[in-house]
Amino acid sequence: MLMRSRDVRSAVLLLLLIVVGGSSTASGKGRVPEKQPAAPPFSVALRARLHEALAARGSEYEARSRHLHPDGSPLYTNRLLLEKSPYLQQHAHNPVNWFPWGAEAFAEARRLDRPILVSIGYATCHWCHVMEEESFDSIETARLMNERFVAIKVDREARPDVDAIYMAAVHAMGQRGGWPLNVFITPEGKPFYGGTYFPPHDRPRRPGFTRVLTELSNSFATRRDEVESNANTLAAHLKRVLEGHTATQSAVFDETALGRVTKHFARVADREWGGVGGGTKFPSSLPVGLLLRESRRTDNADALVLAKLTLDRMASGGIHDHLAGGFHRYATDPRWLVPHFEKMLYDNALIAVAYLEALQATGDPLYEDVLRRLLDYVLREMTDAGGGFYSATDADSLRPDGESEEGYFFTWTLDEVRRHLDDKQARVAIGWFGLIGRGPLEGRNVLHVKRNPDEVASSLGLTRTVFDRSLTSARGRLLKARSDRRPPLRDDKILAGWNGLMIGALARAGFALDESRYLSAASAAGEFVLGSMLEGDRLRRVSLDGEAGGPSFLEDYAFLIAAFIDLYEASGEVRWIEAAIRLQTIQDAHYGDATGGGYYRGADDGESLIAREKPISDGALPSGNSVSAANLSRLGALTGDESYLERLALLYSAFAEHLNEAPSASSELMKVVSDREAGLREIVLVEGPDGANLAAMLAPLRSVFAPNRVLIQTGEGARGESLAKILAIVRGKKAIAGKTTAYVCEDRVCQFPTNDPAKFREQLIALPLKREAGKTE
Repeated sequence: MLMRSRDVRSAVLLLLLIVVGGSSTASGKGRVPEKQPAAPPFSVALRARLHEALAARGSEYEARSRHLHPDGSPLYTNRLLLEKSPYLQQHAHNPVNWFPWGAEAFAEARRLDRPILVSIGYATCHWCHVMEEESFDSIETARLMNERFVAIKVDREARPDVDAIYMAAVHAMGQRGGWPLNVFITPEGKPFYGGTYFPPHDRPRRPGFTRVLTELSNSFATRRDEVESNANTLAAHLKRVLEGHTATQSAVFDETALGRVTKHFARVADREWGGVGGGTKFPSSLPVGLLLRESRRTDNADALVLAKLTLDRMASGGIHDHLAGGFHRYATDPRWLVPHFEKMLYDNALIAVAYLEALQATGDPLYEDVLRRLLDYVLREMTDAGGGFYSATDADSLRPDGESEEGYFFTWTLDEVRRHLDDKQARVAIGWFGLIGRGPLEGRNVLHVKRNPDEVASSLGLTRTVFDRSLTSARGRLLKARSDRRPPLRDDKILAGWNGLMIGALARAGFALDESRYLSAASAAGEFVLGSMLEGDRLRRVSLDGEAGGPSFLEDYAFLIAAFIDLYEASGEVRWIEAAIRLQTIQDAHYGDATGGGYYRGADDGESLIAREKPISDGALPSGNSVSAANLSRLGALTGDESYLERLALLYSAFAEHLNEAPSASSELMKVVSDREAGLREIVLVEGPDGANLAAMLAPLRSVFAPNRVLIQTGEGARGESLAKILAIVRGKKAIAGKTTAYVCEDRVCQFPTNDPAKFREQLIALPLKREAGKTE
């Protein structure tokens, strides 16, 4: 594989040297002069559709472009105005003749015999905005693109399959990935060059975008055979790498990988600030959930220390929104101080689960406070009237002078703080949030916490009670003052898979905290998805402005199946486990590899791309196969249907080589292994008449960190008999002495039932005979 990767890199090296090294055509004389871009060849019908769509925006519509008529209406409009994607609509008034991803664009490239530029990004991407302003809204650059390329814009959040393939292509070229992702491909979809952000003109060690466009179009015209040969080599490599996971009899997953994963993260973790690395830090870089599980299962105290350190540092850092709640996407420094100010739905869903599990594992009230404030932020600011959850908010916002600045909305000067607070509140806020005269971000302060509250209160000469009261008031007044600023752009599209993550987080938190608001919000979002994002029995990935569309992918099914299992366990409502089973059946039929094991990202009846990926490595999001492994394990335990566990075994085998070589790249799947190694319990709770003893028996389930279990709530009589048709394990189970009774089982073998909450708690906490980390008996 190493030699093949080198061959791929050498196949694109010559083009890379041409672009970076320059040639006679890349001089200033080769630049296209500033003038109107070539008129796009729009049909009469397309022009009419664009005119109608633009008129429907109304007189208050603000076109995102510097090219405007005197009345403020846009000078240019392209096909992206018709798309159901906020990101694509951001580019609807560029002078570039953009196409959305689809057959029309590829047919146009074949008709014109031109290469294709695929530019991939998302609505809240800072550097996507920068490149748009510098290049895509430039008439000079647009003319070059319109005359020499077919240009396609892709929303990576709507088409993760396209993004994954071309990101893998850029990685195969030996480059770092990121967004915007700009890849040049043949009319057959095969990549031959790519990169991320390009400045408009040459900078040291980074070619300008106009040079890249000029050189690549010249190479495509004059060295076509070489370009296509390189593209064919790279496409074959991508197909081999992305599709190559297949189960074999010799492929055996080595469960000692658990111990190696824990040791890996112990070695690479930042022992001072938590997380991983000494520079940019992402919350997902350290698998808190896995460390908590292995700490419990193997008495690994260091794993718990690392998990707590990371969560504590994140909670006190600038990555945490100390006023509204929730977390930004990542920190630009090792102390979690200055974030990249996007707030993503999926990040906050995953972080919520981490703090919830840490709360159950440690009982630390800080984690409950962080968790509640995060979920309250989602309900307040990221929830659609129909019940679904929005995708993200931008890093950039407008200053009072109308200029855009990253992080302005979230940051403060001392004068601003003092203007909105009384003297005592200002002293408390300045002391608690570590505010200084000239903050670290363009002179502005990012709110963060450096000291404990007792220390700060003492330094201000205040009692703790007075300090807490003043801090609460200061937070409220600063949040109100912040709300009067122009907020960052919000990406209002509703993604099925990301909603699944937040539904699961809310359902689990609602159950653990006994908080009906969170469980109700999870149920409402689940109803929204099932009520408006299904076409027949198939999911649609995107909902925007009340319309659902776009192909769905493995992650949409996997994340929603997990969410509906969480909703069932939290509420006991049978409709949710029924929905999970239905979606799993669809996933198995259209995404599963019945012989090779695992699941493909795209459906068998979906669009055919140059590769059909089987994702296994986790990133900012857990991989669809990792979450599917957890779903198969849980559904097998809930239903007793062995076919789920057979699919799980086949999935293990398909990815055995990857998991044995790099288990830390799939920490989400390692959580499944850890839970099964700890002994996956089936817990049946049979409610007594009139709910006798129910609250007391639920209490241990709410508070104890016991992730190695599934929960079935039922009752006697018709309720139990009806549920037994779906979940056979409930058959014959009774409420002893008229009290709610717990049955703790493993592989359908049950311990002696109990209606004593203390005894039930002991059964939950108990683990199999301790074994050395990573060793199996």
